[in-house]
Amino acid sequence: MKKLSNDIINGKRLTREDDLSFFKTVDLDELCSGADKIREKLCGNHIDLCSIINGRSGGCSENCKFCAQSAHHHTSVERYKFLDPEEIVKDCEYHYNKGVHRYSIVTAGRTLEGEDLEKACKAYKEMHNKYDICLCASHGLVTEETFKKLKDSGVSMYHENIETSRRNFPNVCTTHTFDDKINGIKTAHKVGLTVCSGGIIGMGETFEDRIDMALTLAELDVESIPLNSLIPIKGTCYEDLPTLTEKEILRTVAMFRFINPTAYIRLAAGRTLMSNSGEKAFTSGANATITGDMLTTSGNNIDEDKAMLTDMGFSI
Repeated sequence: MKKLSNDIINGKRLTREDDLSFFKTVDLDELCSGADKIREKLCGNHIDLCSIINGRSGGCSENCKFCAQSAHHHTSVERYKFLDPEEIVKDCEYHYNKGVHRYSIVTAGRTLEGEDLEKACKAYKEMHNKYDICLCASHGLVTEETFKKLKDSGVSMYHENIETSRRNFPNVCTTHTFDDKINGIKTAHKVGLTVCSGGIIGMGETFEDRIDMALTLAELDVESIPLNSLIPIKGTCYEDLPTLTEKEILRTVAMFRFINPTAYIRLAAGRTLMSNSGEKAFTSGANATITGDMLTTSGNNIDEDKAMLTDMGFSI
């Protein structure tokens, strides 16, 4: 693992041509140590913090089995239409003053168009003009024209999770395809946006599926990779799935760092499944996190995150 870590630091990149089965069985401490070394040498000690607001909640037409916001499921998630732009701007100001680096509006639904798109662009323009903060957007499967509108409104990054491997995707969702996701990522890059794309582990996939997902993201040159660990939500298809152990999560985080050595590996939902809010993951390859509340599952307090990361010697 030490040799491989050094090779990656010196420019080697893992591909589908390599036998990567060792990731599943190699000593976990050695794997995490190697991933941490790659993170330190190629990404430095800065931790990237982002926060999100649920701009439009519930009633989504898509049937993603993990999601509390799908209209196909019966959950207790709150439903509401697109928020008033001023409410979003005010929330952005709060997070800006907290020292968060990125801020994103996330909306339930297959896409964003019409009046809701105009409201989103209005909010993005105002936030871009008022605050020195990176703006991200997460609005489903949108057109190239919409990507351009978002970029012109101050958005610099688009979020489009591929969720899992190509093989496993039909087991997770059938109302859109894996290629719909891939095309969205490519179009976002085409118009000059950076991309945040990752997925969810713990949905019954194999470890080979996780490796495949990591390889796909590397092939797409994705700049930010959010890793969610499934929190089973009552009323969804996955409500009875067992949660992952901390060791399983750490092995996945470290593997993603080896395959995507220069990307932000961003901890998202599921940090509560690990000790001390996932502290060990930040020495296993992770160098970014969503902080504050997730969309429908409890997240982590911003001040507590900043204190923990500073105490660990990271720059925020």
